Amino acid sequence: MALEFSSSRLGPSVVKDEDVQVTKVKGDSPGLLSLADFDGDPMDTEGEDESEADTDVETEQDISLPVQDPTPVSTNREKPFPQIQPKTYGDLHIHTVLQCSCEVMTCRFSDDGTLLAVGLTDGSIKVYSADKGELLHTLRDLDSIVCSLPVTGLSFTHTSQAHSILLATYASGYVRCWYVWGRQCVWWLKETMHIGKSDREEKRQSLCLSISPSGEQAVTGGSDSVIHLYDLNTHQRIQTCWSSAMKTVMDGHSSRVFAVTFHPERETEFISGGWDNTIQVKDHFFYASLALTVWDYSSGKKVTSVPPDPLGDSMMYTCQWMECDHIVAAGGRANALRILDRHTLTVKSRLFDLPSAVFSSSICPSGKWAGLIAATSGDQVFLLSMDHRKKNTV
Repeated sequence: MALEFSSSRLGPSVVKDEDVQVTKVKGDSPGLLSLADFDGDPMDTEGEDESEADTDVETEQDISLPVQDPTPVSTNREKPFPQIQPKTYGDLHIHTVLQCSCEVMTCRFSDDGTLLAVGLTDGSIKVYSADKGELLHTLRDLDSIVCSLPVTGLSFTHTSQAHSILLATYASGYVRCWYVWGRQCVWWLKETMHIGKSDREEKRQSLCLSISPSGEQAVTGGSDSVIHLYDLNTHQRIQTCWSSAMKTVMDGHSSRVFAVTFHPERETEFISGGWDNTIQVKDHFFYASLALTVWDYSSGKKVTSVPPDPLGDSMMYTCQWMECDHIVAAGGRANALRILDRHTLTVKSRLFDLPSAVFSSSICPSGKWAGLIAATSGDQVFLLSMDHRKKNTV
């Protein structure tokens, strides 16, 4: 689940469904497919009373697959269902597919557009080159190997070392800061859940995070409906946001917080969303349905709702603006990613027939591959490019 700010106001919209015609991908895929092996020796950086021991870690080499036109394959084994290959529609094309060792939960490009970090359900983080699709590093420590709980959120820091410092949240309740090139956890903290007004604490699942525009603060959301604010210089918690006991007042979340995002220009403001069907901004809240909805940040009023997809609507897990004129949205049920025109709200391009839901997406913000879209589905990450962007870079 994700939330995204727009850089401009939405103009008048006209709801109009275009005729959708399914076409298969044709043409050669760019060849960026050699991958480097990685050093998987874990490092115990937790600082807890754990015995240090040399741990042999069996690593699997991730592979990047060129996308080809689906062709029938003869086999002697009978399959219960025919295997459907993902397809695209419109200007969208599959640039490359990164095959991971297990299911992918989240992905994030670095600010300079050179790296793509991918968080997996086994607690490991894969870092790929956005240029060649090569696996550069695998980030994990002894605790993530022993617990094997999913990575739930990723964000590169907004500093001069933005391409090498990565913040990550885990379902185990840990928040870790990684030095990417050294494959080293430079600091960590463990989030806990307070029970009522007592001092008793229980495990909390950390589910999402966001870093402020200055890079000096971070917020995390979790399974206990609480949002924590941290100072990234001291690594200390400076504020906790939770709801009051008043049932008639909506002053905080009442269920799991699955998405949180800082305002891109305002250091003290962020929005959050969760299972309680609310999107909350500071002291304000907005009711949200499962449909894709556009809101005006300043007034807190709903601008419009995106009409249902005629080919099958999705449970929205991720959405964000692509520059000023397009919306990238994806999710479950239909297992598809759509690129919509923000003015007409019609689907311009589509990735569909995916093996499973799209839990996370990211758009490369700058550099050679600016505009490249990463979308997770099962144990794969699809890198998607737009035809018109290719022409502009030639």
